[in-house]
Amino acid sequence: MARPDSSRAPRATTCEREACPCGGPAFADCCGRYLEHGDIAPSALALMRSRYTAYVRRDAPYLLDTWAARTRPASLDFDDAPQWLGLQVKAHAQHDDAHAEVEFVARYKVGGRAHRLHERSRFERGEDGRWRYLDGDLLE
Repeated sequence: MARPDSSRAPRATTCEREACPCGGPAFADCCGRYLEHGDIAPSALALMRSRYTAYVRRDAPYLLDTWAARTRPASLDFDDAPQWLGLQVKAHAQHDDAHAEVEFVARYKVGGRAHRLHERSRFERGEDGRWRYLDGDLLE
């Protein structure tokens, strides 16, 4: 049996093959479609995972764009940004068509010391159909 001509097969770029920082499949199949291709996150959970990935990648425009206008800061500064190590989603609750919460733990390092950010985040869906981060409560 002859081998297929691999020179004609499309090749995945390194970015497409790398694992997504949120813990999902390849970046291109996970958060990459939201951060790089402009797709709209279909749920608060998908948005939360993509926002974590945006923090890892220091993508301030995406973070600001996916933050509710009434709670969004004017800018984001990544000068002293931690090194993000991993994300664990603990719970996801869809309260109605426009409100949801996601509880998560994000691990990170600052100055060589490991830390955990445990938060219950609130999200709302606007009239444009897009989910946005509203605010959150730190837990533990």
